[in-house]
Order: sequence, then structure tokens, then C-alpha cells
Amino acid sequence: MQNVKGKRVAVLVEKLYEDLELWYPVLRLREAGCDVKIVGPKAGETYASKHGYPARADTAAADVRASDFDAVIIPGGYSPDHMRRHKAMVELVTDAARQGKVVAAICHGPWMLCSAKCLQGRKVTGFYAIRDDVENAGGVWEDRACVRDGNIVTSRTPDDLPAFMEGILEALAT
Repeated sequence: MQNVKGKRVAVLVEKLYEDLELWYPVLRLREAGCDVKIVGPKAGETYASKHGYPARADTAAADVRASDFDAVIIPGGYSPDHMRRHKAMVELVTDAARQGKVVAAICHGPWMLCSAKCLQGRKVTGFYAIRDDVENAGGVWEDRACVRDGNIVTSRTPDDLPAFMEGILEALAT
């Protein structure tokens, strides 16, 4: 495993997130020694997953900056549609991408990349139903378990989580 100890990672949360797509990266990155913060619209708020599992935001997106982190991870489910309704959450992703931070999104997570306007000419994947959105935002669609284009790491579904984490860990280690 790549050495990522001490890296600072924001994992975004909003209601109706896909359980595994939030918790698998959180737990794997904490095991690897990363300082992981769950970032939502409101600090201390608890957000329920698609299946009702709670995730409490450590901090609010409006209270952090992209420069506070080495990576920003966007889980899927229906949460990205809710995330992009919060200006501070979109700005966090936009600024992280602009600064060359690792920005990783899985499933419907690339919706946030569309809203952050950071897909122009970038290779990307996600849940097949958002392909048109990604392409309309300038992304170049690839149907693979994990697609890494520089600092942007994307995957399709929970089945791709092992490849997604390999892509994230590799990007964080470089």
C-alpha cells in the first residue's frame, strides 16, 4: 500500500448517500493513517444514507477550504444531487480541482464534478445513467472500474470500490 499517512481527506456527505461509497473510503483511508473529515452542509448534522445509516458531518463545507485537504471524495447515491444545491460544497470541489488536489467521485458523484465545471476534456466514468450529464459537461466517458485522469479519480458503482480506492491511494501518494 502506498504511504499516505498524514494526508488530509474530506469525504462529502448529504442525505441519501450510498452507504458503502461513503464508509468504505472513510474506513480504508483512516486505516492507512489519513486524517479524514466528513464534510456536509452543516457541522454536527446527521445525514441518513439511502438505507438509513447515519453519517455525522464533522464540519461544514462553508467552514473549510480546499487548501485544508489533500483530497476530496464524493460518494454517490442521490446525495450528489443534494450536495450541488449548496454553493459551499460546489466551491470546495471547484477549488480542490483547480488547485490540483485529488478529487474522487463514484457512481452519481461525478454530478458534483459537472457542477464544479472541472470535466472539460477529462476522462471520467460513473454510473451509466449520468453519462449524458458528464459528456455535456465536457467529460470524455470511459466504461471502466476506475478512471484516473491526473488528479481526477472516478468509478462506476459499489462493485468498483476496490479499484476506486487503489486509484485514490495511488493519486494521494504521488
